[in-house]
Amino acid sequence: MEVKTSLLDNMIGVGDMVLLEPLSEDSFLENLRNRFDHNEIYTYIGSVVISVNPYRSLPIFTPEKVEEYRNRNFYELSPHIYALADEAYRSLRDQDKDQCILITGESGAGKTEASKLVMSYVAAVCGKGQEVNKVKEQLLQSNPVLEAFGNAKTVRNDNSSRFGKYMDIEFDFKGDPLGGVISNYLLEKSRVVKQPRGERNFHIFYQLLSGASEDTLKKLKLGRDFSKYNYLSLDSATVNGLDDAANFRTVRNAMQIVGFMEDEVQSVLELVAAVLKLGNIEFKPESRCNGFDESRVKDKNDLKEMCELLGIEQSVLERAFSYRTVEAKMEKVSTTLNVAQAYYARDALAKNLYSRLFSWLVTRINESIKVAKTRHKVMGVLDIYGFEIFEDNSFEQFIINYCNEKLQQIFIELTLREEQEEYVREGIEWTNIEYFNNAIICDLIENNQNGILAMLDEECLRPGTVTDDTFLDKLNTVCAEHQHFESRLSKNSKFLTDHSLPHSCFRIQHYAGKVLYRVEGFVDKNNDLLYRDLSQAMYKANHSLIKQLFPEGNPAKVNLKRPPTAGFQFKASVGTLMRNLQTKNPNYIRCIKPNDKKAAHIFTESLVRHQVRYLGLMENVRVRRAGYAFRQPYEPCLERYKMLCKQTWPHWRGPAREGVEVLMADLQVPAEELSYGRSKIFIRNPRTLFFLEERRRQCLQDLATLIQKIYRGWKCRTQFLLLKKSQVVVAAWYRRFAQQKKYQKIKSATIMVQSFTRGWKARKLLRELKYQKRCEEAVTTIAAFWHGTQVITRRGPARHRPLGTGLSCHTVLILRVCVQMQKYFLGLKKNMPSMSPIDKNWPARPYLFLDGAHRELRRIFHHWRCKKYRSQFTEEKKAVYEEKLEASEIFKDKKALYPSSVSQPFKGDYLEISKNPKYQKLHSAVDEKVLLADVVNKINRANGKGAARIFLLTKNSFVLADQKTGQVKASVPLPDLTSVSVSTQSDGFFALKLKEVREPRTARAVMSSVSGATAIRG
Repeated sequence: MEVKTSLLDNMIGVGDMVLLEPLSEDSFLENLRNRFDHNEIYTYIGSVVISVNPYRSLPIFTPEKVEEYRNRNFYELSPHIYALADEAYRSLRDQDKDQCILITGESGAGKTEASKLVMSYVAAVCGKGQEVNKVKEQLLQSNPVLEAFGNAKTVRNDNSSRFGKYMDIEFDFKGDPLGGVISNYLLEKSRVVKQPRGERNFHIFYQLLSGASEDTLKKLKLGRDFSKYNYLSLDSATVNGLDDAANFRTVRNAMQIVGFMEDEVQSVLELVAAVLKLGNIEFKPESRCNGFDESRVKDKNDLKEMCELLGIEQSVLERAFSYRTVEAKMEKVSTTLNVAQAYYARDALAKNLYSRLFSWLVTRINESIKVAKTRHKVMGVLDIYGFEIFEDNSFEQFIINYCNEKLQQIFIELTLREEQEEYVREGIEWTNIEYFNNAIICDLIENNQNGILAMLDEECLRPGTVTDDTFLDKLNTVCAEHQHFESRLSKNSKFLTDHSLPHSCFRIQHYAGKVLYRVEGFVDKNNDLLYRDLSQAMYKANHSLIKQLFPEGNPAKVNLKRPPTAGFQFKASVGTLMRNLQTKNPNYIRCIKPNDKKAAHIFTESLVRHQVRYLGLMENVRVRRAGYAFRQPYEPCLERYKMLCKQTWPHWRGPAREGVEVLMADLQVPAEELSYGRSKIFIRNPRTLFFLEERRRQCLQDLATLIQKIYRGWKCRTQFLLLKKSQVVVAAWYRRFAQQKKYQKIKSATIMVQSFTRGWKARKLLRELKYQKRCEEAVTTIAAFWHGTQVITRRGPARHRPLGTGLSCHTVLILRVCVQMQKYFLGLKKNMPSMSPIDKNWPARPYLFLDGAHRELRRIFHHWRCKKYRSQFTEEKKAVYEEKLEASEIFKDKKALYPSSVSQPFKGDYLEISKNPKYQKLHSAVDEKVLLADVVNKINRANGKGAARIFLLTKNSFVLADQKTGQVKASVPLPDLTSVSVSTQSDGFFALKLKEVREPRTARAVMSSVSGATAIRG
């Protein structure tokens, strides 16, 4: 039985901030700290997930955790980002609700990692298959590419996203990913030309110089020394724990997986190298006759190398750095650029070149992962910068904070809408909730008539002298009376003595707090101008990618219209994003950075308090608690608390709602604390929930005591019965053992008496046989001596004959040979080898003259025992050995796999075609007897892919059939087969070569046996 769990079980602190009691900022922070100290980095605010960056690896993102949270209720387990991802995915898959996941927080809070975890979870739980896996891999591998070109090391984060990213992942009706679309927002391109102290440029510059091969760097005209390039910060060029060389290889591999061609990758690297070369171009003043200074390039080597990389004429680009052409109606005016203007033009070109390259990368990735224009289920993931409050806030912070104001606005609206929809769905009366509406702040910034962005655009477009101070004067005139706008120079006298407000600044009271902005650079950054001469010079390049990045440089399409400002473009993008988000069901992840040291186990309360305020988390809790703090379906509520009432314990037979009503009435919970919806019970105050949990805890203790008592009694009774049963068994076994032991003693004594008797008889017989043998030997000796005496007597006494004349030498030699041959045959009889044909043992010959006979006897004996061995074979076994013999002649010492196949008998029909009902159709299609049937992989020579086929061999043809359906794919007569080829290696590959047909070609089917090297069975 599956154990039911809950968010409230084994809770460290409070898992859901809605249940925090009492609710205050201090108790909120203390709860976060308590959970952070116990490695609980996730906390809920209703359906919102708060994520605190642990700055270390935790064992909570394993495949086991993915399976644990898969298809589980949101509040069923402890808070986790996987719970939110699973809830969003199941709503999309099962209810056809488009989803969006909004991830916010400041730099270093873990937004990028959170988006990766969401995408990896969805990839793990959705369907499988070759095409689906390819799409998932492309979606996941787009992250390393965008991180390399859009992330950088900052003082707050070693891998900080310097752009906003929104990815729409599209799914089919089964919930399998089909592709996606990525949108990027406001790349921090000013980082290309200048980085604050302690920070780096974008990762790709350092990765290219560290990880590219020497040959690649030579082609790009680069060296590995970072100090040679003015655009690279040297004080933080290397980062601990960041391997730029390995990351470069990862990026190259990711680009290949996403679908970049090799020439496209080379073009991208050439543009990155060109940006580095561009930063090394320096200028010097040169006086003209009219008294004005004109800029000239100091050292033209870097300019030359850059022009060679991009295919631009050096003189064209050099002139673009020295002159500026202004067109008005039909007139052209050319003016010289001084040194400061030349440096501005160089940096503007570098920023535009890199930002347009980044936009092209996003577009190129979208081309690889896009799907057809049909209606699909969509899940959006938004990873965007959080609210930023620095000591020196400029145009970038103003734009970022405006985006966060819009996100906060839609967050409050969607949260309230979700609450209201649930109340209406459950039939609960809706009460208006008081909350701060930041629409007034959004209007101050984005109003088309008198909003700050509109006035900034108006100031940038008006003729005459335009400066940051004139822009501030305009703000002081139009926004002076606005309650969320503050300026020292405004008509409002209360700020005249505010020394915390400098003259060249203005202050906006955002929902997250007051932010002071310096107007210096607002106009230039909003204009974001690139001189037309530089655009036209770039368009003249022979580089294929450059022409795509600078289409406005085409002389045939000269547009005298001023390009839209950066603020206007960002406002339009944010508007599109907001409309997109409002069509989807939102899911929120609020990321918090616990300290500025990027260290584990450190929780800086002041820093976290600041983030809690500007993320509006307290406001979120209050909105959630304004109605009912807790709600739960009737079934799990009754299941959890049924032990608190005798009427509902242990089983309630009626409807779950009636059981909950009986339970609450028995516990005397005040009626104003509860509301009963159609499918859920709503609890207004967290104290009521904690009261229920405390009663449940006490009841569980009582039940545990009762269970322990019953268990101990059962255990003691069971042990007693077991001991009693064991005593009977032991007694029986002991009696059996005693009788067996007695019997063994009697048997042992009897055997000993018998052995002594047999020994006495044997010794007696031995003595008689020894006596008989001695008698026979004595008789033989006497007879020999007697015969010898008779011979001597007949021939005369020995003393009258010469020595050696008794027997002829030939006779003596024959007698000696006969004796030796007798010994040899008797020795063979005693030392005869075994009857096994593979036994190579044979007694050694004792005499040299027997060598020929010795070999011949060995040969005769071996043939004889082989004949005896073969006479035992059946007809089937004879056929098997004949096949083995033929296979040996073909493959022995030629095929590496042959020795391991010798012990395996041939079966022929490995699939049992005639018996297996699965292949009945195939068996009926083949009329002849099947000699060989097995599953093989047919290799397609065009793409190298294999397809499973059934291979049948008969006496007249071979057949290829589909493994699943049994349908015949090809049938080739054996006369059309010219040869069969196999490799010499340890594999199961064989090739069938067919006769040439009308056109001269060779059809070759290359196959690999699935069941184990069918073609080379020995």
